Amino acid sequence: IYKCGGIDKRTIEKFEKEAAELGKGSFKYAWVLDKLKAERERGITIDIALWKFETPKYVVTVIDAPGHRDFIKNMITGTSQADCAILIIAGGTGEFEAGISKDGQTREHALLAFTLGVRQLIVAVNKMDTTKWSEDRFNEIIKETSGFIKKVGYNPKAVAFVPISGWHGDNMLEESPNMTWYKGWTKETKGGVVKGKTLLDAIDAIEPPV
Repeated sequence: IYKCGGIDKRTIEKFEKEAAELGKGSFKYAWVLDKLKAERERGITIDIALWKFETPKYVVTVIDAPGHRDFIKNMITGTSQADCAILIIAGGTGEFEAGISKDGQTREHALLAFTLGVRQLIVAVNKMDTTKWSEDRFNEIIKETSGFIKKVGYNPKAVAFVPISGWHGDNMLEESPNMTWYKGWTKETKGGVVKGKTLLDAIDAIEPPV
């Protein structure tokens, strides 16, 4: 949202200052969508938040749904309105494994999105900087994730898998100089095969509702 001009630099700087005062400097971007004071102090999303930004092709409304299990009803409200789900997976050691474990949140979110009728999916593997931009780690996550989203009902061949670093901006709008091994994503659509490199490309490849 920040990279696409949906929020100005002054606001981000204000959030950065407030986050630092609470000892949570790394949360400055999360706070764009976490408006409630309670959310900021706990460092989790409680309510759904709407934010708009423009891509070269679409005006996109982001519905940021809470990932925390205590607020699953709020997540259902947000997810049911979506044309496409972006499943953000933490690539860090232990974080990914916890998310896709039997009772993990990642697995639960994919199931909820499909059950609520969201048929388009983008998988963004975040925090690639914490893996030292590892191609092996990305491929390991893709293999595991493809298996469980297939069981849920998604066709992995119709899903764009993008390695990103939200903190550093890698592969968000522009190709990452840190992941030159990544040759881009390919997905099958009704109109044929679509290819792209970044998360923005994947968002622009969403098929609009008929």
